[in-house]
Amino acid sequence: MAQKDGNLTLTPSKFRPKINACHPARGPLQEHALTSPHLDPARNTVAHFRQLHRAAMPLVLPNAWDAASARLFEHAGAAAIATTSAGLAWSLGHADGRALPVDEAVGAVARIARVLTVPLSVDIENGYSDDPKAVVELVQRLLDLGVMGINIEDGRDAPAILTAKIEAIRAFLHRTNADLFVNARTDVVLAGLAEPSERVEETIRRATLYSAAGADGLFVPGLREPTEIEDVALATRLPLNVMAWGGLPGAAALYKLGVRRLSAGSAIPQLVWGQAERAARGFLETGHSDPLSADAKPFAEVQQLFAASR
Repeated sequence: MAQKDGNLTLTPSKFRPKINACHPARGPLQEHALTSPHLDPARNTVAHFRQLHRAAMPLVLPNAWDAASARLFEHAGAAAIATTSAGLAWSLGHADGRALPVDEAVGAVARIARVLTVPLSVDIENGYSDDPKAVVELVQRLLDLGVMGINIEDGRDAPAILTAKIEAIRAFLHRTNADLFVNARTDVVLAGLAEPSERVEETIRRATLYSAAGADGLFVPGLREPTEIEDVALATRLPLNVMAWGGLPGAAALYKLGVRRLSAGSAIPQLVWGQAERAARGFLETGHSDPLSADAKPFAEVQQLFAASR
């Protein structure tokens, strides 16, 4: 990998023989529409969401954590909305890390889906269960809400556990004539599950397993070195999803490396809550009102975002 004058020059890679293409659809498909009162059916199909991963630039997702943030991000121009499991858990009073009760998660997703007109993808962590049947039951509930995609992770579990879950989801979708974009997340890099010299190979090994099981995409949070990004992208058929990180190249450069999806993760809620804490501390210390309105979005504009849902 070489970089000159801001332009990335791709160099030969030992992983180059594989192609970076999206998985073909498996079995007969049925599109699920959102329940929003102002939805655009043409923009709310799994086929459309899948096509967003084949565009001329990465699909950029500013992950939402509640209905308000989801609606705001769509208004800002997001072509699709994905949730952040950390932000969602925090907003409901739980720590991140598989601690969110399933019913609370589904309730939050229902509220988010109601206000959107673009595809919604939901981060379900590990499916909140090690039992593939329980994960399938959750998937069915999400499909009933109009969800178009999910992220499901291996975490520190053996790859065989996530493989079994993806296979169960794919079998259920085929059996019910339904469709869903299944984005398989591997935490090899983020959780340090392999030595630095071996993490690309281990990521690719898991990507191969998850692809064979029926995954539609590959999410590798923490992957940020250009050469490693390129190697993973070239070695898998799945569209590669990376997560925003300090020092990560911009979307155009990432696309040249093979990235097809870029997620903010929990960065935006962390930013918002950092700013909110500073504002609260300042108000508590001084009681001055002016700083509270300096960068505030006008009340009427926020209210208008939800006018159609009243």
